Amino acid sequence: MPLSDAIDHLTQTADPQKAAEMAKYHKVDRPYWGVANPVLDDAAKNWRQTLSLADRLTLADDLWKTNIHEARITAAKLLTQARIRPDDSDSWFLIQSWVPDFDAWAIADHVCMAGQRRLKWDPSRLDDVEPWTDSDHMWTRRAALVITLPWTKDRDPKPDDQARRERILGWAAGYVDDHDWFIQKAIGWWLRDLSRRDPTRVQAFISDHGAQMKRFAVKEATRLMDQA
Repeated sequence: MPLSDAIDHLTQTADPQKAAEMAKYHKVDRPYWGVANPVLDDAAKNWRQTLSLADRLTLADDLWKTNIHEARITAAKLLTQARIRPDDSDSWFLIQSWVPDFDAWAIADHVCMAGQRRLKWDPSRLDDVEPWTDSDHMWTRRAALVITLPWTKDRDPKPDDQARRERILGWAAGYVDDHDWFIQKAIGWWLRDLSRRDPTRVQAFISDHGAQMKRFAVKEATRLMDQA
């Protein structure tokens, strides 16, 4: 599908007033169309079903390169599915190529949701993520935790997944002295989600590292435990 056709479709419900509100909310200087997320969801779902993988990757990359908020969200949605066949390296490489461009939480989180599926399909890709933890780019460091959230989900993980969980907790422990709000929030988010399945491990993390974390991050990490 030509990029121009995709943009024509996506902008049928563009709203300049909403676009201005979105720009104010996201606080990042880029174009906004003012298109609602359900419109982007429907378009991406249709294109996932009708386009070949090669055409989908091309369209996703073209949408990303526009730097338009909704176009980048749709690019991520085009690659958000449990199984991509063939799940070779192309989709994962494309997702990785976008990470250095992250500059806002909404776009970053949508791309990370796509990346989560690719990591769970091939956990060896965690080797690609680990270098992100040493990046000078805050959003890349943050993405290492957001993209690995699936490892908070299992109540009784298999030994390999338990080892991966501990590996990621090691990354989080390496972040505790970084008091950037988004980094601290990501630590709290990861621990909060893990507390649903393994509150004892979260409590141990807080005992070891809570004094170095920002208070709001500790509160976020333990929020569900405090409600129990």
